[in-house]
Amino acid sequence: MSQEVPVWRESNKLWALALLAFLLLSAVFFEAIKWMAYIWDTQEEYGHGYIIPFISIFLIWQKKNILEKIEFTTEWSGLLVVFLGVFLLIVGNISTLFVIQQYGYVIFIIGVVYTYMGLAAFKHVSVPLLLLFFMIPLPVFLLQGLSGQLQLISSEIGVAFIRLFDISVFLEGNVIDLGVYKLQVVEACSGLNYLFPLMTLAFISAYFFTGALWKKTIIFLSSIPITILMNSIRIGAIGITVEYWGPKMAEGVLHDFEGWAVFMSCIGILILEMWLLASIGKDKLPLREAFGLDFPEPTPKDAQVIYRQIPKPFYASLAIIVLVAVSVVALPEQVEVKSERKQYAEFPIELEGWKGKTGYLEQVYIDTLKFTDYIMSDYRGDDGAMINYYSAYYASQKSGASAHSPRSCIPGGGWRIASLTQHVIDGAEIDGVPLEVNRLLIQKDETKQLVYYWFQQRGRIVTNEYMMKWWLFWDSMNLHRTDGALMRLTTVIQPGQDLSIADKRLEDFSRKIAPILPEYVPGK
Repeated sequence: MSQEVPVWRESNKLWALALLAFLLLSAVFFEAIKWMAYIWDTQEEYGHGYIIPFISIFLIWQKKNILEKIEFTTEWSGLLVVFLGVFLLIVGNISTLFVIQQYGYVIFIIGVVYTYMGLAAFKHVSVPLLLLFFMIPLPVFLLQGLSGQLQLISSEIGVAFIRLFDISVFLEGNVIDLGVYKLQVVEACSGLNYLFPLMTLAFISAYFFTGALWKKTIIFLSSIPITILMNSIRIGAIGITVEYWGPKMAEGVLHDFEGWAVFMSCIGILILEMWLLASIGKDKLPLREAFGLDFPEPTPKDAQVIYRQIPKPFYASLAIIVLVAVSVVALPEQVEVKSERKQYAEFPIELEGWKGKTGYLEQVYIDTLKFTDYIMSDYRGDDGAMINYYSAYYASQKSGASAHSPRSCIPGGGWRIASLTQHVIDGAEIDGVPLEVNRLLIQKDETKQLVYYWFQQRGRIVTNEYMMKWWLFWDSMNLHRTDGALMRLTTVIQPGQDLSIADKRLEDFSRKIAPILPEYVPGK
């Protein structure tokens, strides 16, 4: 006589309620989800986002044998996680910042699952649920800074690799000069298109790996140096092939194939690393056993099936979802306010003591910076001195577009920042606010330049990049506006020239443009 093995199962009622909850939740977060899918479509580094939910579901299903033997418990504390998701939804909706809503969406899902399972069972699915965070694009300002740093690091290592082959090469920031051809390590070559997919893959691999925690940690964190190294080797290989076979080696299908080959090499290194880690320490195992990718066993046919009771915290979480959905429908939609302004094409070419000449950016930079309007003009003073005035205006900075900090961009041109201070310009006010600027002294070889820059944001003058993001969030909630601009003034310091002369030049020009700037960058 066979002994029956009791197993726990979900009822059809539970699956129906779960489906209803998912549909309502997706409707509430629809705009944030739609924007996330747009990023997956348009940015190569996030193209893997589509498959992450399915991987998460598979990893949870893999725990079927364990979960069906656990009696779920009632956990009211899970509602705290649900309320955190609600809070992020409200903040993200008021501020019109999609990234906050996207984090709220994932946290909401985690909270609902926790209210149903209870702590004991939730421990077994927590990592697959955390994987969902990898599908959310990074905030734009973090992505910009990370991309800039990766470009510089990859360029330096790539040049070192090229020099191993006795090829003469010169590096200026992220521009690799081979003499006959200049190879620019732009944002698309920063390595981000490998980094995020490889980090996701490393996270999944570490989850499956059955070794000690320190081994799992190494597997995950190593994805960063592996990506940087292999991307640098790719850049170096392009430089070498260009040197011997011409510029066509840096373009077209071959360029794309090299990218694919590098990513596959990264995966190969990751597998090799896991093999090495599995063969050391007290918990030695063959890689096949250490990499625990097992499928759940079928439930015994003679098992006694017990259908779970739906816990009250789960019903409470469903009630919260319904209330949130009704509120979203009932409350007016938060619409970002668009400010009236003059176009930079109307900016005066002649100012008292200054005559300007309009310049233009290449399309590759326009596509990267994603501004609404810009001006880049060279102004010559009565004394013959030159000032370059550049400003990028953003009508909206809530989704995929934001002012780039010169502190991140300047090193990419090969310039070294010799000093950075804040400087108040006497006699210059914008919308009644004293003009305070970041004062940068930059140098490339023997050439020096003085740079003033500031962020002009909805009537504020901001010099700190992180405070700019805070005011962007605050004004988005309170004013329903995220417009703003970067202002940058640059002048060359002649050999032997006193720095104070360059300061007076930029200060004079700042006083000239300060009164008219609000016409082009609206204040409060």
